[in-house]
Amino acid sequence: MSKSISLRFALTSMLLAAATASQAHTGHGAHGLAEGLAHPFLGLDHVLAMVAVGLWSAIALPVGRRLVGPGVFLATLLIGALLSWGGVAVPAVESSVAASVMLLGVVLFAGRHLPASLGLALTGAAALFHGYAHGSELAVGASAVAYAAGFMGATMLLHGAGLAAGFGLQRLPGWVTRLAASVVSGAGVVMLAARL
Repeated sequence: MSKSISLRFALTSMLLAAATASQAHTGHGAHGLAEGLAHPFLGLDHVLAMVAVGLWSAIALPVGRRLVGPGVFLATLLIGALLSWGGVAVPAVESSVAASVMLLGVVLFAGRHLPASLGLALTGAAALFHGYAHGSELAVGASAVAYAAGFMGATMLLHGAGLAAGFGLQRLPGWVTRLAASVVSGAGVVMLAARL
């Protein structure tokens, strides 16, 4: 694929992101496992963030520690949901979720040039907002355990897709990874602009 075609692909992807950047957090009230499983797939913000974490982990973390990135995200995701269920007020959640997509694109772009500890801290910060957004969807009287099991399971699937794609990207020229990172970050910019 030539760089010209790749740039057109990146621009098209960002425009599609802008057109389909509907929020996954509609306030409809999720009730259980099935809705928890579906929720992360309903918003481009979640899909891009969770796949980006897997990509970054495959590319930037040492071989024996590649599951640490997804692990940090999952743990902090659950903490964010618990904060929401506990009634802790977190301002500007939707804007922060969009900003986290942009930030995770930057983390992916930096790859191994970013200290792993900083990348993991930024991953955790992003997950906190995503978890809070997920948690805010729980309907009154619904099973928090079933819903959490669903969105945690879906998140693991998206991280796994990112890890697999990251292993594949390592066989390609470096500019392909930078292009993917730019698409993620650019989509985050568009989403943030739409939510401000």
